[in-house]
Amino acid sequence: MTLTSSPKSVGDSRHQECRQVSGADALMDALRRHGVDTIFGYPGGAILPIYDAVHKAEKEGWLKHILVRHEQGGTHAADGFARATGKVGVCFGTSGPGATNLVTGIATAQMDSVPLVVVTGQVPRPAIGTDAFQETDIFGITLPIVKHSWVVRDPADLGSVVAQAFLIAASGRPGPVLIDIPKDVGQEIFDYYPIEPGSVLPQGFRLPQEPDSASLSASLDLIEQAQCPLLYVGGGVISSGAHKVLAAFAQRHQIPVTTTLMGKGAFDEQDPLSVGMLGMHGTAYANFAVTECDLLIAIGARFDDRVTGKLDTFAPRAKVIHFEIDPAEVSKNRPADIAIIGDVSKSLNTLLELSKQKKVSIQTSTWLRRIEEWKKHFPLALPPKEGEIYPQEVLLAIRDLAPGSFITTDVGQHQMWAAQYLRNGPRQWISSAGLGTMGFGVPAALGVQIAMPREKVICIAGDASILMNIQELSTIAQYKLPTKIVIINNQWQGMVRQWQESFYEERYSASDMLPGMPDFNALAHSFGVGGVLIKERSELISGLKNALNANGPMLIDVHVRRGENCYPMVPPGKSNAQMVGLPSNPESAINIKQI
Repeated sequence: MTLTSSPKSVGDSRHQECRQVSGADALMDALRRHGVDTIFGYPGGAILPIYDAVHKAEKEGWLKHILVRHEQGGTHAADGFARATGKVGVCFGTSGPGATNLVTGIATAQMDSVPLVVVTGQVPRPAIGTDAFQETDIFGITLPIVKHSWVVRDPADLGSVVAQAFLIAASGRPGPVLIDIPKDVGQEIFDYYPIEPGSVLPQGFRLPQEPDSASLSASLDLIEQAQCPLLYVGGGVISSGAHKVLAAFAQRHQIPVTTTLMGKGAFDEQDPLSVGMLGMHGTAYANFAVTECDLLIAIGARFDDRVTGKLDTFAPRAKVIHFEIDPAEVSKNRPADIAIIGDVSKSLNTLLELSKQKKVSIQTSTWLRRIEEWKKHFPLALPPKEGEIYPQEVLLAIRDLAPGSFITTDVGQHQMWAAQYLRNGPRQWISSAGLGTMGFGVPAALGVQIAMPREKVICIAGDASILMNIQELSTIAQYKLPTKIVIINNQWQGMVRQWQESFYEERYSASDMLPGMPDFNALAHSFGVGGVLIKERSELISGLKNALNANGPMLIDVHVRRGENCYPMVPPGKSNAQMVGLPSNPESAINIKQI
């Protein structure tokens, strides 16, 4: 979103009272008015005036500041907080390296449409452009990965900027925004007029349009005519809170549902209509279903490459209905026969009401029986109970021992196994999908735990990923968070190793993590976090159960089979139906069209 014009007021945006405050105090007051009670951050020279105001806010009792150990951890923690709650996450960082350390977390939020307000300190106004100590153009650096950004050069603009920032971050397709505040702006005393949330609209700002009734009616006609329809559900269903109406519509029309990695939790995966996740490491039956469907109903999804495989073979015989809040996503990768632009929840509710005005004739019985046959012939693998612990065993044990938990993940094989085997409700699955950010899991988990202090929060980590932000164990210890971290430890960069085995003739370049591998148990204890090491299958269930039920934070290091690969897998350049790693017994070697 590019907004270059001045904002406009809606009515009288200013309170009658005016008082003299510093820019930093004005910022904190504006944040308080927008419901902010938690900020994740790390101080530094340019942002010290703001941290002085943070100190006052904590003394007043309305704010909790969480001191992370690295600015990247702060963005991921705010991200986890936002995904779990649906609120806007807020994080602070200072200028220069503090600001650049935020970039990965901002990009992660942008790719996954997570609402963040990121506040950075900047060198004083007279020093901007002089290559001053710890000066970077964070405004310019982040332009491609934010919805909007500001450099505040007049403290009188702070109230308006904060109001615009929260509106832009949370409305439409959510995403991160950046507010860069020079040090002297934070220090300057001025006449402050508070601005109420929603009372200032950025110039050119528009709320999402209402769904078009003619397009909805045409969509319902296509759905009623389809013999083999499939609901393809993405993260937009989660962010719009549309999971209940999705379930009602799927049940009414008896349409199977597949979800993306971001859409996990939008539909009950224990429901017979669920075919699980689709795509590169999706279930075989989801990938067969999308290949054979005659109508693909995409809801809050963007047809990314990890879902589609070879694009021209994705749902090759299907007409496409695309429900989407962001017009830029419609027909970007796959042309839509019908596009419904607008809030997904509103669109689905209207569609359901239209459906209820008609008598539904179910035509999907034969289609659902075919899918049931695929489920029987091509189930997710159940590992043998012999030899080393299999990583899938660990996820199945967690599913049984800690149902209803909030799950965060790092990125790699363990992430895909977790997506395949765990079951989650909406906003309980928190994973870096679009950017694939290693090191996301632990700081995201602490952010979720801060947001949900009474809930069980479990981070599924890899032995390589966790080392990228393991310093956040210190944050977990400081705030006595009962977060549980399970390391699926195969002593490799597992997904890199799998690709090297499959596509690079087993040339394992720079992927072996065993040399230099720390003693995670001892490392956890050095942070003041409980540690457990599990190497034998006989210890797995009891060790996990005790650790997951412990009162305080725990790091559980589970050593698993080193050479295990994550299947099914769609190789690059192949269609979703051309998976490798499917069962090879004669009974399963069946042409999908014959079932």
